[in-house]
Amino acid sequence: MLEESARATAATAAGPDRVVCPDSLTRVLVTAGARALHGRDCGDLGRRPMVARYGGVLPSGARRAAARHASQAAIPVAATSGIDADEVARWVVGQYPRRQYPAVVIGSPHGAAVHLAAAAGVPWLPSGFEMAVQWPDGSPDDPAAALTHGAAIAARLLANNPAVAVRQVHDPVLRGVLAGSTVSLHARWQQLPDPYREFLSAYLTRGAAVIVVRDMRTWPVLDVGAGHTFQLGSPASGLDAGEFRTAGPQLCQALRYLDADRVRWRPPTTSCPERYTETGVEAGFEESVRSWARARRLHLHRVLYAAPEAFSAAVADLYRQWLRGAGKTGNRLVVESGRLLDPTQVLRAGLVPYWCETPASRAANALCWWLAGSTTFSSIDVLVDGFGVPTAATANPSQWHAAARFGARRAHVDPAATNLGMFPLPVRHATGVLRGQAADLPPPAPLRPEAAMEAIGECAATPAILVC
Repeated sequence: MLEESARATAATAAGPDRVVCPDSLTRVLVTAGARALHGRDCGDLGRRPMVARYGGVLPSGARRAAARHASQAAIPVAATSGIDADEVARWVVGQYPRRQYPAVVIGSPHGAAVHLAAAAGVPWLPSGFEMAVQWPDGSPDDPAAALTHGAAIAARLLANNPAVAVRQVHDPVLRGVLAGSTVSLHARWQQLPDPYREFLSAYLTRGAAVIVVRDMRTWPVLDVGAGHTFQLGSPASGLDAGEFRTAGPQLCQALRYLDADRVRWRPPTTSCPERYTETGVEAGFEESVRSWARARRLHLHRVLYAAPEAFSAAVADLYRQWLRGAGKTGNRLVVESGRLLDPTQVLRAGLVPYWCETPASRAANALCWWLAGSTTFSSIDVLVDGFGVPTAATANPSQWHAAARFGARRAHVDPAATNLGMFPLPVRHATGVLRGQAADLPPPAPLRPEAAMEAIGECAATPAILVC
């Protein structure tokens, strides 16, 4: 008890910087977006993600010991009672320079949203954040036990943070061995938090644009009640929801990789057929943003996407148009994925960025289709991040090489990720690769928000994205 109390005190004292999962996409996007506005790259972000440190290549005994170590790095259960979501929001806005901005991009975590914000010289603010909380004696093949443990933690969180909703996600494919030592909780604000209001009121110019980006994908969930929902698997894994409901062959492959038992895989029955995924935006949050913006006569824009690659393609097309409008070629493409991105280096080199959520086969296929319909790029560089457990739904190297070969003069796939078995790499790896690109300075004048929204609307030629 004394050891648990000490850990709880330490976690609480560390504040939001300790609470927001350091390996989460949202954490990386906030850091990268803020650094772009400070004129700094991500070259010192050398933290190697836990999934990469403790992957399936370890012997089973060593893997169990590694899982215990990973759990110790997560938030202790007792500390969750002291988490303050408003303090997390204050930490987010505290990353950005204190100056006047003509717009803000706010909403779902997406690499293209951060590139859009960086090109316009404005902040990106997430509509939620992810936490990893300790799960002693957990197992990746026991979603029912994960739900029981997560429900008690969610109750602690919601008791002190009634303005958030908690989405618990149990996904052994995305999280690998960590799915058996920690639970993943996505806290999503149900209204614009006060620190966001204060920051935007102080630093948005008169008549500024508020750009809300929403992931509209849906997934079966269990409504546990009192603001807590449980989600088995995720579209980011590359698998369909049915794989997780019925222990399909690809999920079984992942469980075998983790030395887990598919027979124990007995998921709770979902009570709500479809709801927005963990990266979605709470309806109350968007409505409070709309009300706040209307009261201040700000220009509100919404970007709704049903497939993350549709938004990636639209922003890539926008970058190319923006670069060419400034007299640059716009003919060098960099394909980023997951946490491997660096907006500062993209702007320095005058690159066109296309972001893939994960290295799933469907993401690589969507990239190839977009390239096939685009004016030829002279060079294409592909950075491939990884996640917990590769499956048949993970893109193989030949798919990425096929995408790179659309480059007329240069076709390069960074070999680092495939050499590491598709495990995630430190963020600074992307910075190191992009630093090797020739500079194309000075960068164009910042994108005007209204013109950017008009251009994205024109680029968004598929039903998978709507700009309104």
